[in-house]
Amino acid sequence: MTTTAASSAHSHHLSPAFPGRAPWGTASKLRAWQQGAMEKYVQEQPRDFLAVATPGAGKTTFALTLASWLLHHHVVQQVTVVAPTEHLKKQWAEAAARIGIKLDPEYSAGPLGKEYDGVAVTYAGVGVRPMLHRNRVEQRKTLVILDEIHHAGDSKSWGEACLEAFEPATRRLALTGTPFRSDTNPIPFVTYEEGTDGIRRSAADYTYGYGNALADHVVRPVIFLSYSGNMRWRTKAGDEIAARLGEPMTKDAVSQAWRTALDPRGEWMPSVLRAADQRLTEVRKAIPDAGALVIASDQDSARAYAKLIREITGTKATLVLSDDAGASKRIDEFSDGNDRWMVAVRMVSEGVDVPRLAVGVYATTISTPLFFAQAVGRFVRSRRRGETASVFLPTVPDLLTFANEMEKERDHALDKPKKEGEEDPYAESEKEMDEANKQQDEDTGEQDMLPFEALESDAVFDRVLYDGAEFGMQAHPGSEEEQDYLGIPGLLEPEQVQLLLQKRQARQIAHSKKKPDAEADLLELPAERRPVVSHKEMMELRKRLNTMVSAYVHQSGKPHGVIHTELRRVCGGPPSAEATAGQLRQRIDKVQEWATRMR
Repeated sequence: MTTTAASSAHSHHLSPAFPGRAPWGTASKLRAWQQGAMEKYVQEQPRDFLAVATPGAGKTTFALTLASWLLHHHVVQQVTVVAPTEHLKKQWAEAAARIGIKLDPEYSAGPLGKEYDGVAVTYAGVGVRPMLHRNRVEQRKTLVILDEIHHAGDSKSWGEACLEAFEPATRRLALTGTPFRSDTNPIPFVTYEEGTDGIRRSAADYTYGYGNALADHVVRPVIFLSYSGNMRWRTKAGDEIAARLGEPMTKDAVSQAWRTALDPRGEWMPSVLRAADQRLTEVRKAIPDAGALVIASDQDSARAYAKLIREITGTKATLVLSDDAGASKRIDEFSDGNDRWMVAVRMVSEGVDVPRLAVGVYATTISTPLFFAQAVGRFVRSRRRGETASVFLPTVPDLLTFANEMEKERDHALDKPKKEGEEDPYAESEKEMDEANKQQDEDTGEQDMLPFEALESDAVFDRVLYDGAEFGMQAHPGSEEEQDYLGIPGLLEPEQVQLLLQKRQARQIAHSKKKPDAEADLLELPAERRPVVSHKEMMELRKRLNTMVSAYVHQSGKPHGVIHTELRRVCGGPPSAEATAGQLRQRIDKVQEWATRMR
């Protein structure tokens, strides 16, 4: 075997995180997944290529390396990058310039300056003038890079505009870093293949998931810290409802309890922000420039959170309210600086590169898996081995499910299962998805129309989620038990995180057993023994109760309403639509007891 062949053979056994493999074109050294994707592309020379790589893995580097290769070999003469936001198209132009490709991020119409190799535009821009871009790709051989391609399915007009504009392109490279859309809008230039279940799903040409990237030390492991607490709110009808965040309840009640927690006038947000700031201080011992980000639902909340951060920390937070030129500059300044906190409405756009973000607070009620993955993706970009990310969450079943399924790879399905009564936890409404992907963060007036008024809230440290497992017992904010988890070192290998969490939980359980009940800090079962009941399980409990009540109707001759009222009187609690899982089970047992007596 020649030296070259031996070296080549050896390189295929290197970890995909290993940066020393042969570079392509003008790009710097590639990670092995980028190298592998390049080799597949060069070998197959496809017109369309879909690369799915987890946030933080380096999709931009791969795409620009490929663009450099295609330009160098005269396969194409120019490049068009389509990005979701104004800030991202500028970021693409800056990254391209670093390897010698000049893209104009301000292009709007007319001939392109001779000094440029192409343009960077937004999906919205293509939607407004698709024929302008079609004429450009017809005149010269073009590579079109479609960044976060799922945005081409955001609206029918955007998808149609992309098809119209780029159908004649010589080559098209589609990129995405998150699970595909929950709706069934087909995405342009994506191939769909029918599975054995008859459902057509997107077929990627190259996939590099979070699990692989974590094993290769390309991304940070994420520690999720979940906070529960007591919520009280008033409904539109004037009823006051109290519930504990994380208790099983109806979807509407979950939503209202969640919104109550995020209300900046309550105690939940200040407690969680205080805990997150303590966590940031611990992380900065190992990562001195580590930053934190609060993802807010609307502008008013974002301003209020920024004010709370100033009161808690004594320092000002960077506030990003919309995707305008000023916001883009503030993101860049924060990225290059050393400030501790940034607050953004909904999120700093997917793909925005602020590698020093290591602590996050998820303070929005958007609950689609796509948005959650995009949001968490802001914290996982690894700069050196051993860095960890910490994300603070409300104890909400959907969010805990997404956190436990970080490594799950999903494709975009064009068809939905037609089984009756089966709920797809990912089948979120199109309206919510549109909200999650809005480019503008303007006030919508929705806050004035909420069907409830938040009255009060408090926070309780609930559990830690890591690598699909749950740790910790409930504890008051500021307690030794909470500090144990906030004080986890910021620089750890993934397996060390797991071991440390197991030790902290064992210590917490041992410590609580030594205390008299009266002094114990929220004596609770360990997290893995107190699961959060899903909405689907709640539906099944209500269905079971209704079935048993119906059977008892025939046995007793009493109407349904009378039996439900009697169950509430005997067992206590609200109507079954708002009852907790424990209350529903108690009523099921009670009606079963009544039925047995009558036999």
